[in-house]
Amino acid sequence: MAIASFRGGRAAPRRFRFLRNFSYMEHIGLSVDSSEALARDIGAIARIGGVPSMLQMICDETGMGFAAVARVTDATWTACAVQDNIGFGLKTGGHLDLHTTLCFESRVARAPIIVDRFSDDVSYKGHHTPAIYRLESYISVPIITPSGEYFGNLCAIDPRPAKVSEPRVVRMFEVFANLIAMQLDSEQRQWTTEAALKDERATANLREQFIAVLGHDLRNPLSAVNATAEMLVRGLPDADLVGAGHRLKRTVQRMTRLIDDVMDFARGRLGSGMTASIQLVDDPTESLRSVVDELRDANPSRKIDVNFKIDRPVNCDVNRIQQLLSNLLGNALTYGAVDLPASVSVSVDANSMTLSVTNGGDPIPPHMLAKVFEPYWRPPSSTPGGGLGLGLYICKQIVEAHQGTLEVCSNITDGTCFTAKILA
Repeated sequence: MAIASFRGGRAAPRRFRFLRNFSYMEHIGLSVDSSEALARDIGAIARIGGVPSMLQMICDETGMGFAAVARVTDATWTACAVQDNIGFGLKTGGHLDLHTTLCFESRVARAPIIVDRFSDDVSYKGHHTPAIYRLESYISVPIITPSGEYFGNLCAIDPRPAKVSEPRVVRMFEVFANLIAMQLDSEQRQWTTEAALKDERATANLREQFIAVLGHDLRNPLSAVNATAEMLVRGLPDADLVGAGHRLKRTVQRMTRLIDDVMDFARGRLGSGMTASIQLVDDPTESLRSVVDELRDANPSRKIDVNFKIDRPVNCDVNRIQQLLSNLLGNALTYGAVDLPASVSVSVDANSMTLSVTNGGDPIPPHMLAKVFEPYWRPPSSTPGGGLGLGLYICKQIVEAHQGTLEVCSNITDGTCFTAKILA
């Protein structure tokens, strides 16, 4: 960074050495503040509205030409706010080599450093800082938050001597430094509170969706269990009882898998998407047919047409595909016209598997089609207690886990059709 010389004839022209990189600090093993952290600190000072007035008042009251709020750490010196009346050339966000400044020593001692005239001062007459920057007067007061964190320094410099050791001047710096520290502490506490609130909201959302997914996906198999129980209660012939028992066993197994799926879904915190254990399945037909049978048992008055054309092994997570079909078909039976059949079609080609579910009835309005895959969305016609609006969202996640697409089209002529196409 090029630095302008002092203006107004106060000192001979000179370029000042700024820190262009942190190789020296890295060499001696000190940590280097990230650009993100420094930007955050600069922003925190910028949000304190009184800082520019403080710096202007410092210059006016002391006669010094340069005042700044600096973020000072073990490794860096960064200007967070600047009042430059002498052409020092350092702007907000600029860096100085920490070890060329007296703020480094002030930070170590956690105490102010005040010099009226370097050329006469016993302690600092031969110090490298005034030699590098051609200074005569200097004052630097630590900014320490009420929590004890050392933020940096409120400082002022000038190439001419000034009476900065006067009690009123020192008191002004101390008051301003304390005001800045208290405001920084207040902002830090506010940020911490907001972060905690955000985490709590995320946890609450996770808990809510965990319960919602569990309730949604267990509804259909539980209905099938109930229907099978009703058949057993009625005392059907033995052959029918055996068949009903097998269906009940398959349903219980599927319920167990759904619980495992929900646990995986919750552990993934929803943001990373749903996982799928994709492997080669010789023939998923029977697995898919069992899902249809579950829903037939749960909806004995409804007609479900099925068309499976799977003539080769398929790469998929068959449990997830069962979940996909269960949600799509359950949705079709819930919202489709009761006097029209729902239809399921599954086919494969050389590279993919296509699964579609269609129902008749009132179409989904065009302006709502873009919302159907959003979590918790339900059509206005939904009755209270009819669902939580997660089924289609879950379907979308399953299809994306298979690197596929899920689309919907809806009109009065052809009904509503959801089509999933996955790489298989």
